[in-house]
Amino acid sequence: MALSALAQQTRMDAFRLLVKTGPEGMLAGEISEQLSVRQNTMSAALSVLSRAGLIRSQREGRGIRYFADFKGIRGLVGYLVEDCCGGQPAQCTPLLDEICAQC
Repeated sequence: MALSALAQQTRMDAFRLLVKTGPEGMLAGEISEQLSVRQNTMSAALSVLSRAGLIRSQREGRGIRYFADFKGIRGLVGYLVEDCCGGQPAQCTPLLDEICAQC
């Protein structure tokens, strides 16, 4: 599900923006504005990313703040390298640790 969520350009752009933003996250309207995407389109994109476990949200007054879900990202990266290194995924642990340092 995570890979299909990232297969659409608007969702990938929103995901990458939230990863860059880090722990402070962004309000949905800010994401929409930053990426020049209509709010209803962005809302649908954020919903797909959330269901895929790549982002999480928190209500803030009348708005919703979105954050990259680094635990979900680590799970995706782990899945992608599961069979690396000749079936010895433990050799990829340093790679996972480096990529997901914020996890």
